[in-house]
Amino acid sequence: MYKYVYTTDVENMCTVRKGCDHGPAPIPEEGKWVKSKQISDISALSHGVGWCAPQQGACKLTLNVKEGIIEEALVETIGCSGMTHSAAMAAEILQGKTILEALNTDLVCDAINVAMREIFKQLVYGRSQTAFSEGGLPIGSGLDDLGKGLRSQVGTMYATKVKGPRYLEMAEGYVLKVALDDNNEICGYQFVHLGKMMEKIKKGVDAKEAYESSIGTYGRFDGAKAYIDPRED
Repeated sequence: MYKYVYTTDVENMCTVRKGCDHGPAPIPEEGKWVKSKQISDISALSHGVGWCAPQQGACKLTLNVKEGIIEEALVETIGCSGMTHSAAMAAEILQGKTILEALNTDLVCDAINVAMREIFKQLVYGRSQTAFSEGGLPIGSGLDDLGKGLRSQVGTMYATKVKGPRYLEMAEGYVLKVALDDNNEICGYQFVHLGKMMEKIKKGVDAKEAYESSIGTYGRFDGAKAYIDPRED
């Protein structure tokens, strides 16, 4: 047992009994209210977003925690090539640790460390995606964020004052063509869903057929006045 050292002033004080002691305020956790007093009291699935000091890249971290232990981790990064390799190491590190261990572990990249800090605060305050979901979500639910083909949903847009906007990648996939209306404004786009295409190729479908069958359109693409390649035109 640790022996506390008290100052003389405290030693000489008389004892006054503490009044009400109701413990911590309950937080919502997987469909129940929990008075969390230790790390093992925390069970939740949620997300945290972090950024590095020069803010050249960002990380979205998804953790599925059961009784304080990280059972599932999804690490998504953008904007920094080195960060993708850091994410690979973080995926090796995170699972199996308590959320307190993970908070105090170097996760290689500043953005991932910040994301861990942000998600830790959400989890211990009861601000999670599964706060009111009875039993929480099963391990493996983190993959649901990725959808078909298990690829991160990425939006990449570029624009200049002199030439206007270019859609490069949307949630649906890699943008092939952008449609323009009579005012030369964007009214739709054509895309290829890379995740679906790669799944078909892996199953033996001819690459050209897999590519063509994974193409789709959004908006008023058909019948537009003009079409441009956003990377060339």
